[in-house]
Amino acid sequence: MKVLLVDDEIEFVSALAERIMLRDIEVEWTAKPEEAIERTKNDCFDIAILDIKMPRVGGFDLKKRLEKQCPEMKFIFLTGHGSEEAFQTGTTETGSEFYLVKPVRFETLLEKIRAIGTTCTGGKNHG
Repeated sequence: MKVLLVDDEIEFVSALAERIMLRDIEVEWTAKPEEAIERTKNDCFDIAILDIKMPRVGGFDLKKRLEKQCPEMKFIFLTGHGSEEAFQTGTTETGSEFYLVKPVRFETLLEKIRAIGTTCTGGKNHG
């Protein structure tokens, strides 16, 4: 299983990536949405974990762009601006129940990754 982690908070995203890698899950991370788009041009990931609020390209827009390149990719969204209303809006907009509020409980995130991972095909190239 290959995971792409995108969050503009460098300390958060690098620490989270390290913790996920310690669980024997392949992870690449970036603080720049544009770099995430570049990385998926040649290689698809099974799961992308995206921050919703980022400068220039937010998580929902980034999802749309990544899906065009990797239609099989699954998504988990993170936000530091959470509420029940935001959760409902987020799940409606993303078509996903995988929407977590920061600070994220690591074990909860890991459960979501593993739940999605059971349906993944294994980071195939898209063409």
